[in-house]
Amino acid sequence: MNNRHITGAGDAATPRPGRPGRGTMTRCRVALAAVLVWLCAPTAPAQPTAPLAVAPAPLRHAAVVAPARALVRADIAERGYPGIAIAVSVDGETVWSEGFGYADLEHRVPMRPSVKFRVGSISKSMTAAAAATLVENGRLDLDAPIQRYVPAFPEKAHPITTRQLGGHLAGIRHYRGRENFIRDPYATVLDALSIFKDDPLLHEPGAAFAYTSYGFNLISAVVAGAADEPFLDYMRDAVFRPLGMRATVADFVTPIVPGRTRYYVRDADGRVVNAPFVNNSYKWAGGGFLSTTGDVLRFANAHLDDRFLSESSRKLLFTEQQTRDGDGVGYGFGWFIRTRDDGRRLLSHSGGSVGGTSLMVVQPDTRVVVVGLINLTGANNGVVREVLDLFIDAAAASTAH
Repeated sequence: MNNRHITGAGDAATPRPGRPGRGTMTRCRVALAAVLVWLCAPTAPAQPTAPLAVAPAPLRHAAVVAPARALVRADIAERGYPGIAIAVSVDGETVWSEGFGYADLEHRVPMRPSVKFRVGSISKSMTAAAAATLVENGRLDLDAPIQRYVPAFPEKAHPITTRQLGGHLAGIRHYRGRENFIRDPYATVLDALSIFKDDPLLHEPGAAFAYTSYGFNLISAVVAGAADEPFLDYMRDAVFRPLGMRATVADFVTPIVPGRTRYYVRDADGRVVNAPFVNNSYKWAGGGFLSTTGDVLRFANAHLDDRFLSESSRKLLFTEQQTRDGDGVGYGFGWFIRTRDDGRRLLSHSGGSVGGTSLMVVQPDTRVVVVGLINLTGANNGVVREVLDLFIDAAAASTAH
């Protein structure tokens, strides 16, 4: 696996020569956190008067939770996004789960860890898990042409496989224009393929990496075909229910969904305003699920042992794919893969939605998992990676001793 930093939504900047490294910068931010809160509070949304943690942090982690909390408080004051929920687990134990700011600015509903967000492209990792269960059961051949499972999808100039789709190597295009603001409902994942199914491939499959949510829409049709049941039903039965993800649902727009956050964007003047209406039924697998920090944390932790997926399935998800020329692409099957400066692997997915910014990161060696969800389009979520670094460094230090 190469050690290139693959930049995606929410990735923190790589330190440049002559500048402080990430660890130094994080320590500086901790030291300045209280000052930033005081200086920036007048221009940011008012914050709840008390922390909204699910439970007190275990005492052995309190020394890390305190500076992490200060970082998040300073960040929301500085950047002025409506709300953020963040959760951290170490070795499978939730050590911190808290909400900051507001889930609904107009009604001043405080942000809580139980709030449901649009998790965007974290949905791709969830879909990848569903595909892996079908591979384990012998119902899906990742290297067969996709028409075996989706005969209605037109054949292209070159065959496409599910493995290539899962690594963004198939040449399926991404959004064009304002397609991520689609308002029309789609009854099935097959219906939603009509948006792009007749378009030519961007390149011969395997020739290049081209990130595409529509590629995962096509995987959802593959999953439905291999499982012989509707995609959302299979996600519920094979992923969400087995993992106890009771708060994770498709982002249907008409039902009343308890705990669903309001969605926000910034206007041309930088002011926070309500996000426009969209109907995400066109992209469940590519970015259409609602979830909570607790559920995403539970999902990520399920990939640290073989109780949910076998070792071979996890190897499938977490092995960096390559172009046909042998160039690593920084992506496995539904997961970004990169390496920290200290050589530790980070397995992650970020997400950008209309009214949502999300990040899920797993560090397998220290078994640290961090999830951060924000109810604003295009929010800078670098603070989530700063929190991750604090907990990884603390876990590594405790192991060393």
